Amino acid sequence: EALALLLLLHPLLRGLALQLHSALTGSYVPGTHSVVFVTCLNEHIARDIARAIMDRRLAACVNILPKSSALYFWKGELEESTEILLLVKTRTSKIGELSNYVRSIHPFEIPDIISLPIEQGNPAYLRWMEENVPRH
Repeated sequence: EALALLLLLHPLLRGLALQLHSALTGSYVPGTHSVVFVTCLNEHIARDIARAIMDRRLAACVNILPKSSALYFWKGELEESTEILLLVKTRTSKIGELSNYVRSIHPFEIPDIISLPIEQGNPAYLRWMEENVPRH
């Protein structure tokens, strides 16, 4: 019981345990991969950030979604703008590195970077993601 708790609490050990489980059972472990949402001011910035993410092999795929309207509070005022949304598909273990890198190149003072774990999906696609995002 203590070992199981230790494996769940320590990210590196948890990652190894998930890899072992996946290898032994051949099944996808929910949460192994994630989708990261990143908003950008315009399509040019979105493409530059998407290419930079891919050049660093921090994702298997980045989708660039067309303009959407956004309402938000900024410095006490209600703002309205249009944004481009990036959907970044990556290993959950890469989110910290991905987030740090995007913050370092993003022009926003506080970039919108939010991730959600992938619980299920097309097994062939999930394997493809696994093959295209290096572990280290």
